[in-house]
Amino acid sequence: MWNSSGALKKTSFHRSQTLDFKNGYAFFRLPREGIGGEALFANQLSQDELDDLCTKGTTLTYGQVKKPAPSLFTPAFVTYDKKVLKFDAYFMEEVASSPEENYRIRQVGLYYYLEDDSMCIIEPKVKNSGLLQGKLMKRHRVPKNEHGDYYHWRDLNLGIDLTIYGRTYRLVNCDCFTKVFLESQGIEVNPPEELVSDPYTEQRRAPLQKHIVPAGPDPFRQFLTYDTKVLRFYAIWDDTNCAFGDHHPCIIHYFLADDTVEVREIHKRNDGRDPFPVLMRRQRLPKIFVDKNKNFPSCVLEITDHEVQEWYSPKDFGIGKTVTLLGRTFLIYDCDKFTQDFYREKYGITDFQPVDVNEKPLEKVPQVIPPYNGFGIPEDSLQNCLSLVPKPPRKDIIKMLENNLKVLRYQVALESPVPEDKKRRFILSYFLSDDTISIYEPPIKNSGILGGKYLKRTKVTKPGSTPENPMYYEASDFTIGSTVEVFGHRFVIMDADEYVLNYLERNAESFPAATVQSIRDHFFPRKVVVETTSSGIPKKDLDDLIVEVQKELKLQEPFNTRQFHEAFHHFDQEGSGFLDKTRFLNICDRFHVPTNTILLKKLIDYCSCDEDKPHPNSTSQLLNVEMKLIGDKKVILRTKSDRKSGPPPPPPPP
Repeated sequence: MWNSSGALKKTSFHRSQTLDFKNGYAFFRLPREGIGGEALFANQLSQDELDDLCTKGTTLTYGQVKKPAPSLFTPAFVTYDKKVLKFDAYFMEEVASSPEENYRIRQVGLYYYLEDDSMCIIEPKVKNSGLLQGKLMKRHRVPKNEHGDYYHWRDLNLGIDLTIYGRTYRLVNCDCFTKVFLESQGIEVNPPEELVSDPYTEQRRAPLQKHIVPAGPDPFRQFLTYDTKVLRFYAIWDDTNCAFGDHHPCIIHYFLADDTVEVREIHKRNDGRDPFPVLMRRQRLPKIFVDKNKNFPSCVLEITDHEVQEWYSPKDFGIGKTVTLLGRTFLIYDCDKFTQDFYREKYGITDFQPVDVNEKPLEKVPQVIPPYNGFGIPEDSLQNCLSLVPKPPRKDIIKMLENNLKVLRYQVALESPVPEDKKRRFILSYFLSDDTISIYEPPIKNSGILGGKYLKRTKVTKPGSTPENPMYYEASDFTIGSTVEVFGHRFVIMDADEYVLNYLERNAESFPAATVQSIRDHFFPRKVVVETTSSGIPKKDLDDLIVEVQKELKLQEPFNTRQFHEAFHHFDQEGSGFLDKTRFLNICDRFHVPTNTILLKKLIDYCSCDEDKPHPNSTSQLLNVEMKLIGDKKVILRTKSDRKSGPPPPPPPP
C-alpha cells in the first residue's frame, strides 16, 4: 500500500501460521490474517449471509442444505516435498598431460528438487580412479543466463546439452518418476540415449594378456620332476668396454622345472649402484635363432619356437664357460653344491675347481710431497697436499697455556763477511708457548742501517731438515757461542737474558746439562765482578788487572783446566768450600801456573787480606779461589762453594 505522498505504507510482510498440532495430531487450519496482519475477509461471513441466518427459520425435516467446503490450500514445498527428478548424464573432460588418453568421459547424475527448484550434480566414485569424485556441484538454484533467470524443470529433457558453469552435460536417460512427471505436465520426453563409457577405464578393466611360455616335449612331467630345483652359478659380467664400466658379480639361476633363466646382480654396501637385484627377469633365453628376414621387426614381438633354433639348456652352463645372455657376456667361475651333484649325476662331470676372478690389487702409488716453497711454515703448506680444503695444523693448547708469556731472549751477532755487519747486534726472542722465533735489531743512530723487526714471529727449521720431517729449533739448542741459521743467515749467540738462566735452572731436568752449564759459565764473570767490587776494590782497577793477567797467561804454556779443578775438589776433603793460601799456591806450582809474577800476586792480594783469613768484606769468601781461562776475555776467580751453589741470577744484558 502506498500513501498520498508516494511512500510505502506497509512494512510487515510475514505470513500467518496454518499448520499446527493438537493432542498430538497435526491438522490444517485456515489463515486468520493475511500477509502483514491485514484482515482476511475470504474466511468470514458476509453481511448478506449474516442477515440470512437471522431471518431464516429452522426446518424440521432434514435441516438446511449444507454448502460444499472450499478447496484446501496446500503450499508448493508441501506438495513437492521429497520429489526429485533424476537424469543420467555425462560430460567430456580434456586430458593434456597423459600420453595414453586425450579425453576422459565422466558419468554423473543430475538431481532436480521440485520443492525449491534447486539442482545438484553427483558423480559415482570409481575405485582407484585418481580423481576427486562425489558431489561435483552442491544443491542450489542454478543460473540459466545473464538476465537473472534460473533453470526450471521445463528446461530439462532427454537428448539435450545442458551448460552449467561452462561445462556441458549431455542428458541421456532418466528414471520412471521423472518420465511420468514430465509427461503429466504436458512435456514430450525424448527417447533415451546410450550412456557413453570412458575408453581408458574400459581398457583398464580388460584382462591382461598372459605370457604363453612355449611348451617342451612333456612340460608337465618336467615340472613335477624338477619343481623347486634350481641350478645356481656364480658369474662375472665384464662391462669394462663401456664408459664407466666395471666387473659386476652376478648369480645365474637356471630353473629346471621350465628351463628358464634368471640373472641377479650382487650388490655390496656403498657400491654406488642402484639397488635393483634382478638384472634379467626369469624367462627362456634363446641361444641360436633361425635365419629370417632382417627387415622383420622381431625386437618388438614375442619370440616363439618357430624363430628359435636352440634354447639355452643346462649343458651350456659350467665352471669356466662364457655365456652370452641377451647381449651380455658372463664368465661362470663357481657353483653351489646342488649344482655340482646335478652335473655329476647327469653329465658325469667331476672337475668343479673354481676359477680365480679376484682382481690383483693395484699398486699404491706413494704420495710425493713437493719440496717446500718457502711460504709459511712447512706444516701449514703441507696441508695443501693432504686435503682439497686445507685445515690449519693442530696446536698444543696445553703447552700454550702453560708457557704463555714466557720468552727467552738472547743477544746474537750476524756472521757475515761484510765489515759493516760485524758490529750489528740483534735480539733473538724464543717463545716457549709455540716454539717460534722472532729477531729484532735495536736501531743505532748514525749507523746507516735501519733497525726494527728483522724476522717476524715464526718457526725456524734446523739445517738439514726436510718438509716431511721438519726439525725446529728448541730452547735446548741455544747455548753461548752456538750458531743459529735462520733462512740462510747465520747468527752467533753472544749473550742471554737473566730470565734465561733462571728458567733453565728451574727446569734443569728438561734441558741438557751442557746447555744449563753454558749459561751458568757465561753469567759467572759478572757475579765475580760484582762480588769483588763489593769487597772494596775499585772495579776499574780490577778490570785492568784481569786484562793484564790474561795477556801474561797467554804467554805461558797451556794446562788442563779440568784437572786443575779436580785438584781443588780433591784437597777440599771437608767440603767446606775453603782452601788455605799455602795449599792453593802448591796446586798452582803443580800445574806450572806462575804465581810469582807481580800481576798474579797483586790479584791474589785483592782476594785476601792475609795468608790465613778470608777477606772481611768479601760476601762470597774469595780467600781460596780457582783460576781458569775462558776464551780470550778474562781470568775468572771462583771459589768451590760458588761452584756448588751455582751463580746467582745475572743482571739483564745491555
